[in-house]
Amino acid sequence: MHFLKLISRNTLRHKLRTGLTVLGLVVAILAFGLLRTVVDAWYAGAENASSTRLVTRSSISLVFQLPINYQERIRKIPGVSAISHANWFGGVYITEKNFFPQFAVDGKTYFDLYPEYLIPPAEMKAFRTDRKGCVIGRKLADTYGFKVGDTIPLRGTIYPGAWSFTVRAIYDGAEAGTDTSQLFFHWDYLNETLKKTITRRSNHVGVYIIQISDADRAAEISTEIDALFRNSLAETLTETEKAFQLGFVAMTEAIVVAIRVVSFVVIFIILAVMANTMAMTARERIREYATLKALGFGPRFLSGLIYGESMAIALAGAVIGILLTFPVAHAFSKQVGTLFPVFGVSLETVFMQVGAAISVGFIAAVIPALRASQVSIVEGLRHIG
Repeated sequence: MHFLKLISRNTLRHKLRTGLTVLGLVVAILAFGLLRTVVDAWYAGAENASSTRLVTRSSISLVFQLPINYQERIRKIPGVSAISHANWFGGVYITEKNFFPQFAVDGKTYFDLYPEYLIPPAEMKAFRTDRKGCVIGRKLADTYGFKVGDTIPLRGTIYPGAWSFTVRAIYDGAEAGTDTSQLFFHWDYLNETLKKTITRRSNHVGVYIIQISDADRAAEISTEIDALFRNSLAETLTETEKAFQLGFVAMTEAIVVAIRVVSFVVIFIILAVMANTMAMTARERIREYATLKALGFGPRFLSGLIYGESMAIALAGAVIGILLTFPVAHAFSKQVGTLFPVFGVSLETVFMQVGAAISVGFIAAVIPALRASQVSIVEGLRHIG
């Protein structure tokens, strides 16, 4: 008890210095947690991918589309239990800054492959019977205030023209990590329009989504699908949904690596600040340590005092920083809108924040504790702080 009391008094002896050090730790832990959450948001799509879904696209690039008649040929492959298709639309809602994903999908089959999208049956029926209807996610609805019955106008970029869709359903996510920032509308509506305006682009889709009955056969079925269209005018590349999502992340890998590096640089900087604080503290108390040694307290006791003070400051900063991470992340998520479909502080990030704080507290105390434990009584008493 006396040991803990001594640590607390030592910690609060220089309140301003301790307060500024804790403030620095709060900022560092908060920044570290926020940057880690941004990295997690990048990988959210891959983390929530299903192991029983495959994605087939053009082997050259996603820019190139696949003929619609591929669908029936893929459906006949053993192990394929269901198939649907989707097409990136790329429209603009009012201005370019209002970005959210939009897909033209097969309204009859697409949502059967995604049980994580929870849609009320009545709204699903209304969507399927309205060729200009659309389904939007809850986050998208909340961000722009859309509700069932509203009209969403889009300016086509890949598919030029003015488009408008009526909100017929709003889906929620079955899990916290489900992307609810998307808009889906009928591919048939898009295709009918293309037949009238750009005939050569009609009857093509961006990707096929394939449900398989056995996840262990994913590689085998993928190979079989690609072999079916080898040496054709539109060869395919089939991969698991997770690999498909990671392919997108790989395109921006340099950004992700930079964010990761910055997150650890922040911790390194606060480690230097913390080490300087503890070094100053230990230097000022050399005479006190010598006196304690003269009274019979050993090196282990002195080291414990320094380690205890360092850990107390580090954990105080960590607790405040972690508590602030949640509201700051929420505010950040609201500011970026639908740019990050899933943005939440994970338990792993909290553990990493705690681990970083403990590491900083421990490492910062190593040299001061070593110096205090080795100081001789005579030299210590002669020391002028």
